[in-house]
Amino acid sequence: MMDIGALRSEYKQGRLDRADLNPNPMAQFEQWFQQANTSQVIEVNAMQLATASSAGRPSLRTVLMKAFDQRGFVFYTNYNSQKAQEITANPQVSALFFWKELERQVEITGAVEKVNPSESLDYFLSRPRGSQLGAWVSQQSSTLVSRDVLEQKLAAMQQKFAQGAIPLPDFWGGFRIIPDTIEFWQGRPSRLHDRFEYRLDKHKNWDVARLSP
Repeated sequence: MMDIGALRSEYKQGRLDRADLNPNPMAQFEQWFQQANTSQVIEVNAMQLATASSAGRPSLRTVLMKAFDQRGFVFYTNYNSQKAQEITANPQVSALFFWKELERQVEITGAVEKVNPSESLDYFLSRPRGSQLGAWVSQQSSTLVSRDVLEQKLAAMQQKFAQGAIPLPDFWGGFRIIPDTIEFWQGRPSRLHDRFEYRLDKHKNWDVARLSP
């Protein structure tokens, strides 16, 4: 049997000091995101999204962030999906970007709100036609009898929307994570990583603290 306990890597690529940080965590995120994108990180906008039911049962999946600004981080989904139902019951979430190539992580916690329908429409219209059809076809997170059923639904939608633009489904759109904490993590040797957490205070200002690894 493989000795999994012996699997380890030493993180040596960089360091993170308090003086390196932008006072605004969204500006700091933009800087790191651009560096990750320039470094050709695979799926640089992929983030692990953790939600929990009203009873506290957690679930986790990878989604693609499709926008970010001073308001927060946006992703899109079926509003009837498990994640959306859990967000409705408990709008507190956590998200994690892991950029292995740079030995970096960014963890975000906060509440979630739906984006404006016009914002969802703009993004939907920017998607490839196949992805637009996919939004109509998939009843996300529901039980599927077979792949054939999915293919039949796709064929039906291709016929239904054969002409003209494909409309935005009323059950599909964006969510925005409004952060109240953002942590920047840089891997360091001997597991003594650099961690800095931005946290909103009661005056909506960002406090920054170094965390123990």
